[in-house]
Amino acid sequence: MTPSRDISRLIEIMAALRTPVTGCPWDLEQNFATIAPYTIEEAYEVVDAITRGDLDDLREELGDLLLQVVFHAQMASEQNAFAFGDVVEAITRKMIRRHPHVFADKDGNLASSHVKEVWDRIKAEEKAERAARRPPEEAPSHKSLLSGVKAGQPALTRAMELQRKASTVGFDWNDPRAVLAKIREEADEIEAALDRNDKQEIAEETGDLMFALVNLARHVDADPEAALRATNAKFERRFAYIERSLEAQGRTLEQASLAEMDALWNAAKTAI
Repeated sequence: MTPSRDISRLIEIMAALRTPVTGCPWDLEQNFATIAPYTIEEAYEVVDAITRGDLDDLREELGDLLLQVVFHAQMASEQNAFAFGDVVEAITRKMIRRHPHVFADKDGNLASSHVKEVWDRIKAEEKAERAARRPPEEAPSHKSLLSGVKAGQPALTRAMELQRKASTVGFDWNDPRAVLAKIREEADEIEAALDRNDKQEIAEETGDLMFALVNLARHVDADPEAALRATNAKFERRFAYIERSLEAQGRTLEQASLAEMDALWNAAKTAI
């Protein structure tokens, strides 16, 4: 087996890894549910490479993400559900259908300002067609405004989408300061839960606080996912400052007190 630029080679490799007896024991043990976390992780690795502007790493991470698609398709093929080619055909059909201004004479002169409108209309048509193909017993008993918000998204992103959808019917605050008041209210409720030492209630109230924070981000036009990534990076830089400062003193983190580390953290806030 040799490397290749042809996608068929990757499909062959995945099939070999999943072949009973001669394949890889780990790969053979996997199923859709166990592989799903890796799929999400690889998508985040792609975003990380883009954020760092590392195109060499992006090439590698896109390959890792593509492997996830091939892995899922191979498992589906083993169940006679669909194969990788079916995945490709489905997405090519979808892209052609959603871009009539590019791939068909109809609406060929569509203005860019109307492209999203057409995209959303065609997506709604496709969703209705998928719903019509489902057996009657699988049809939801209640059609919710929020039904279209995909459950598989990262929690922060899904919270944003749920709030955006609810806002379309006026279920929203008109002032970011009102959201800030809600954040203070949720923080007070966490404190009350802490006083009661109720772990489940503390977790629930913490979730409410995070949901309110996402709402604030939405109202001030900030992407909560991007904002948190930036804060993560800032935390890493400042913590590294503490480590370097202690190392310069010939000391380790374990040898420093919390007060000393806190003082260095405050110094890092000024220096970095």
